[in-house]
Amino acid sequence: MAWGRAAAGSAAGAAVAVPRGGSRRVRGRSPAQLAWARFRRDRAAVAALALIGLITLFAVLAPLWARWSGHPYGATFPETGLDADGQPRGPGAEFWLGADQLGRDVFVRAAYGARISLLVGVLAALLASVAGTVAGMLAGYVGGVLDTLLARLMDMTLALPYLLVAITLATTFQISSVGASLTMTVLVIAFFSFAAFGRVIRGQVLSLRRAEFIEAARSLGASDARIMIVDVLPNLAAQITVLTSLLVPASIVFEATLSFLGVGVRPPMPSWGSMLGEGGEVFQTAWWLLAVPGVLLLLTTLSFNLVGEGVRDALDPRAERFPVRRGELRR
Repeated sequence: MAWGRAAAGSAAGAAVAVPRGGSRRVRGRSPAQLAWARFRRDRAAVAALALIGLITLFAVLAPLWARWSGHPYGATFPETGLDADGQPRGPGAEFWLGADQLGRDVFVRAAYGARISLLVGVLAALLASVAGTVAGMLAGYVGGVLDTLLARLMDMTLALPYLLVAITLATTFQISSVGASLTMTVLVIAFFSFAAFGRVIRGQVLSLRRAEFIEAARSLGASDARIMIVDVLPNLAAQITVLTSLLVPASIVFEATLSFLGVGVRPPMPSWGSMLGEGGEVFQTAWWLLAVPGVLLLLTTLSFNLVGEGVRDALDPRAERFPVRRGELRR
């Protein structure tokens, strides 16, 4: 009887726990939804993503800032931008972030510089990711002579001094237009960035080449091209996404370095690197000439790095920076 009452009590408790209408439905979530849920837990990455959105909006609205202020990015205003001693005027009502040594609006030039930095960083990272993925997949999957040639090409690229090559290209071809210099900058950054990308992809493909599902596809008569596109490439999506997100800030710094040395995007188009180079001449009396582009460059690269780390943790929970505390799994 006691056993019967205990069983009845437990059955009644189970009946109370089950919601009305039958058993509780468990809604499945896709890997993308799970990754987004993990990414949202990283407050630093979410804040960095919001900051990138603000910087992008600041860059997109650059023509609007120039129209509102009445100061085109290449126009000089020595009457209002310089004081009686010929020194740049600081931040104020006329020039929101001050003027430079030629009387140009620093705020407007910083907005157009953001367009150049973001454009070069994203395009160079995408080109490098595509080239690195193709080279790494071919080297890792095909192997043999092709693997040797591509591996040596990537090693040689990593050994080349990229600054000397960029300076040589700029002086040899006498690149003077903004469009041509922008194209050359993107291609140089992509060329010197794809090698490290390709080496990582090659290592991943080498580990996947002997996997059971690859052997099964090969035994069913699938071609090498189909196996690489349908079977290998989807398994590299997480690594490609993380590497590309981390390559964007490196490309932005790369472009700023080239423009700082005078071999990047040509004047009159401003760039954060060229603004830093020009501001170094009078930074003792005009601190804002270094502070504005320097802070923007720091915030942009830091934000992209934080977002890249957040994407890495979201796509690979094993590499999570914030491990689960004891007791949380029992709650």
